[in-house]
Formats: sequence, structure tokens, C-alpha cells
Amino acid sequence: MPSNPRIPYQLASRRKRLPPFGGKSLMVHLVVNIENWQFENPMPRVLLPPPHGLVQSPDVPNFSWAEYGMRCGMPRILKALADRGLPASCALNAGAIETYRDCMDEVVAAGWEMIGHGMHQRSLQAEADEGGLISRALELIADFSGKPVQGWLGPGLRETSTTPDLLKQAGVRFLYDWVLDDLPCWMETKFGKLMSLPYSLEINDSIIYAVEKHASDEMYNRLVQTLACFEAEIREQPRLITLGLHPHLIGVPHRFAYFERMLDLLIAHPQTVFVTGSQIADWFEAADGKGA
Repeated sequence: MPSNPRIPYQLASRRKRLPPFGGKSLMVHLVVNIENWQFENPMPRVLLPPPHGLVQSPDVPNFSWAEYGMRCGMPRILKALADRGLPASCALNAGAIETYRDCMDEVVAAGWEMIGHGMHQRSLQAEADEGGLISRALELIADFSGKPVQGWLGPGLRETSTTPDLLKQAGVRFLYDWVLDDLPCWMETKFGKLMSLPYSLEINDSIIYAVEKHASDEMYNRLVQTLACFEAEIREQPRLITLGLHPHLIGVPHRFAYFERMLDLLIAHPQTVFVTGSQIADWFEAADGKGA
């Protein structure tokens, strides 16, 4: 019995050689997480721990931490990407469409690609009707954006034992929860193959700043070292760098200059191409076959 029930194990060095994406061997995917933290519930994560460890709602300081990102961080991110003409994907809690409507109008106008990210920032493992929630979230996002939703990133990357099956059944094309490779993989589900696209826990502002609590330049430094490692590898096989971004973390003033330096560093690399999830999926299907 394999230890991984969804994606068969394979050394990256033994994978089929894939062609570059439009002649470029270093794909960059910017994923901005837009989340709906419900004021009346315990917060998904905290910056300021409660006195004596007593968790109570409302949690004003930690709610405000996230809300700052939606008020002040998002305009910075939208402008930085627009000024550079860069595409992005938006991992969206469907509840944020109503809560942050003016922001979401700008995201749609910017042409960002939508990724399902639940209804609110709450693990699927806590839902009584997971399939119903997935369907409702996908429907709300598609109705708002005018386009079907092809991808899914679970809140907190959490799944139940049936999540990939439910996503495939709901028409989702690719999933970001399984952060185990630098390139796409095929997943097994009860309803056929589902594509696993790389996300990141290493170049992810939530991990770096909210969990590990590093200095403001850490995410930039990790990108520099990642590029140094990939420099030799992309001569043999394309690589994908995904940046996991949250407006209340990367969008604050003392970190934002490093984010802009990251974008400019990537733009300057001769092998870089900025892509969305559906573009990665199209490339991988053409290169590897559908569910090969």
C-alpha cells in the first residue's frame, strides 16, 4: 500500500522531461489570498495572543489585522502588479465577494484569475456538508466573475479524505493543496484524474511572517536563494515558483518594498514568464497528456 493515496511517488529527477513554457523555463505564479474572516467567530490566526490564553469573540485586534490588508494592503498589491503588467490568481473565500465588494470589483477589472478558497477562512474539515459548501462557493465566484472556476486552494490547505473526489465531481480542474513537487502532477480521484498544481509553504508570507515570524526581508532572501538553486535545474527541466501572498502580511509598509524587489528581480530574469493556474494547466496537459 503506497503511503500517498492520491499522487504516486516519483523522484523529480526521473520525471519525463517537459518543454519550456513558450520558450521560458521559469514559470512564476502569483497567488493573492483574499479571505473573509468572520467578525463574530474566533480568528483563523492571531498576531496578538489573548490575555491569559482566553480566546473570546469578538477578537477586535486580530480581526483588524486582517482587515487592514483588505483596506490598505490590497491597493498596494493591485497597483504594483498593474504598473508592471503582471497577471495574478486570486484564491477567494466566496464570502469576501459581498464583504469586500469594491475590492473585488477592482480584482475582476484587473483580470485576475479566480481560485476557489471556500466560503470563509475556515477549514473544510469543520464543515458538515463539504460538497454543498464547495458547490456554493464555486457558483458564487463564477456568477460574480462571469467565468467558471477551474482551481481550488483549501482554506489552510486542509482537506477531508474525500475533498479531491468532491472537487473533481464539481468540475474543478486543478488543486493547490498538495505542496509536494516543483511541477504539476496527476492525482487519483473516484471520478478520474485531477491535476495538482504547485503552491508553496516556503515562499509564502503566511508561513514566513505569521507563523515563523521572520524579519521583513526574509521572503525576498528566500526567493534569491530559490532562484540560485533553480538556475542549474532549469537547464534540464522547467521549474515553477509560486508566491503565496496575503494582503495583511505582504501588503504592510515595512514589507512591501521587499515584495516590489521580488517582482523586479523575477522580471529581470531572462527565463521568467508570469502565468496563471489555467495557463499552467494548459501547458502541462499539452506536454504530458490528460491524466497520463
